[in-house]
Amino acid sequence: MFTGIIEQTGILQAIENTGSNLHFWVKSALADALQIDQSLSHNGVCLTVDQLGQGMHRVTAVKETLEKTNLGLWQPGTMINLERCMPLNGRLDGHMVQGHVDCTATCTGITDKNGSWEFDFRFDTSFASLVIEKGSVSLNGISLTIFNIKKDGFTVAIIPYTYEHTNFHTLQKGDKVNLEFDILGKYMSRFVEVIKG
Repeated sequence: MFTGIIEQTGILQAIENTGSNLHFWVKSALADALQIDQSLSHNGVCLTVDQLGQGMHRVTAVKETLEKTNLGLWQPGTMINLERCMPLNGRLDGHMVQGHVDCTATCTGITDKNGSWEFDFRFDTSFASLVIEKGSVSLNGISLTIFNIKKDGFTVAIIPYTYEHTNFHTLQKGDKVNLEFDILGKYMSRFVEVIKG
């Protein structure tokens, strides 16, 4: 379980291919604190550290993950948001994030608000029931509050700290980000679905 509060960014150094799997080597300041078999959020995707070395760690993404996330678009040099799992005695500063991405969202607009930024995103309408005004989502692993809700989109406001300390400052119109909806909303949606039969 994660909180959506990014600890560090890493830079993708190399990609290896084994069958339908992709292995990613990521360089970051967190590398020396990591352990083999540790779960680590990469742009909101929970992946297991399987190798360590030279200030880098390696993780593997399987076909299912590559199809539902933006990991298949990564190239060497890509900046990646990183977060270790929340300790049981830690504060939940963001919201409960599983690291299980539901889909990707496309950036449709960026507005400079002279001290902050507003980013517009579009997503698959099949997930429309999972978004509410002022609700929480995870975008590239970042816990954010959404507003200006539409059937297939929403807006988020980004403060300077988040803009500078995550990969949001690298986003451009047309880019895809990993989107995870609030787990509480997913449980409620499923409950209503079951009750209705």
